[in-house]
Amino acid sequence: MTSAAATPGRPRILAVANQKGGVGKTTTAINLGTALAAVGESVLLIDCDPQGNASTGLGIDRNARARTTYEVLIGEASLADAILPTAIPRLFIAPATPDLAGAEHELYTAPNRNFRLRDALASLSARGQSYSYVLIDCPPSLNLLTMNALAAADGLLVPLQCEFFALEGLSQLQRTVELVRGSLNPTLSIQGVVLTMSDKRNRLSEQVEADVRAHMGDTVYRTVIPRNVRLSEAPSHGLPAIVYDIKAPGSQAYIQLASEMIQRERALKAA
Repeated sequence: MTSAAATPGRPRILAVANQKGGVGKTTTAINLGTALAAVGESVLLIDCDPQGNASTGLGIDRNARARTTYEVLIGEASLADAILPTAIPRLFIAPATPDLAGAEHELYTAPNRNFRLRDALASLSARGQSYSYVLIDCPPSLNLLTMNALAAADGLLVPLQCEFFALEGLSQLQRTVELVRGSLNPTLSIQGVVLTMSDKRNRLSEQVEADVRAHMGDTVYRTVIPRNVRLSEAPSHGLPAIVYDIKAPGSQAYIQLASEMIQRERALKAA
């Protein structure tokens, strides 16, 4: 892989989101972030899911999460205060805990409640802390946390499981993007669709892939993430799969995905 040059002072912000759960959002955020960092990019992963799986999957102990995305969103801490290094060089995380679930209730009547994360990221840049990429791991629902992520993002990265209802979920997400464009973030676009949990032995996986590509065209990445036990095992060890077993098919697929994403980002900058 080759590294893309970062835009001075301005990271590329991507929300990793799908309103459907269990499609590989967190696995994608962790391993894509790791692969990008491995080629020299400086990456910030923001855990916006109260389950905190991205934080756990990167080995961040609960006791180490003194400041989290919850405190950032309710205004009790800056994003800079919440960021922690990970065991992966150049990969940093703003962790989450279950407290984050209370943010929606606490911010219900707050001004600019949908722009808290956007403003926090702007403050980070103002302080001179720069990253090439910011990846936001979103919860599997269209709530205040997801809306904050979409309002802050340049693009949406959509993990899509190769299953029967994949296109239905994608249609819902496209409607959400249109809603966000009209009210919160007029420049939001779908940066790419990543097909996950593919099983080439299953004709349904191949049919779903064909249908999604017919529907979304070049928006769908060429790289397909296979169903792989190593991807499932790695989080229990607090490691990205790429570190846990770099030779595993799932790890290799995420390395290829990072390379393809960098090429896509370069093409966007050149356009």
